[in-house]
Amino acid sequence: MFCDPSNPKGGGVVDVWRESVPVRFGAIDKSDRMTLDAVFNYFQEAAISHAENIGVGRDDMTANKQAWILSRISVLVSRRPDYCENISVSTWPRGSEKLFVIRNYQINDKDEIPVVRARSAWLVLDIEKRRPLRPQSITAPIPLNEGRETLKPEDKGAAGLEERTNLRKTAERKALYTDLDANGHVNHIRYIQWMQDTLAPGLLENAAKIRLDINYLNEVLSGETVDLMSALIEDDNCKNAYAFEGIKNEQSGGEARQAAFRAELRLWD
Repeated sequence: MFCDPSNPKGGGVVDVWRESVPVRFGAIDKSDRMTLDAVFNYFQEAAISHAENIGVGRDDMTANKQAWILSRISVLVSRRPDYCENISVSTWPRGSEKLFVIRNYQINDKDEIPVVRARSAWLVLDIEKRRPLRPQSITAPIPLNEGRETLKPEDKGAAGLEERTNLRKTAERKALYTDLDANGHVNHIRYIQWMQDTLAPGLLENAAKIRLDINYLNEVLSGETVDLMSALIEDDNCKNAYAFEGIKNEQSGGEARQAAFRAELRLWD
């Protein structure tokens, strides 16, 4: 059964949210295949709809002075869907781990074969205290979906990434109007686009399989600038493997500059 994103609560509460969508022109590159940032966009919209459906959407959270914060996500793309191909996007919560609420994602192609799988970890933030809350404060209405996994334990999905010391600055980005979302900070998908822009276009266009792991560490506000740092990763299983980190420039009082995000990207032809 497919859900209606225009009316998330209209069909009743569902454990798994599933939408049917075509791959449109804005979601592809020169290869006529879906881009990585488009994958994140599909995930974002589906998760927002499902949160509304199960009663933990934006208005519900704001009323309780809480907010969802995406902390970590791992995405594995085994095939990039083609232009105009009909795909289904599914998402569902999968319990909690320590301070994190887990949410899984999957994209199936026109033949119902999974081509994108992802695991994410979210924090529940106390808006006033700016501190994370224990998941138990919010998880009562959230389905557990026990046994419904997208990634295997050995995939180490949504894990913390190590800090690297060999990164070099490759670009600088300033947070402008189109980078910001309704929360007033740089949207998490923008970091994906910023990283992609530092690579040779051919690497991305030719990539048949992709893995991205990213940790979101500190928000970036309007007008702030970020140094984009990167380096090659030595990986016997992937010749095009890169580590990234975004370092905020603005820091007062002589304190160490904050990392906005940390990521690892792997591309296979």
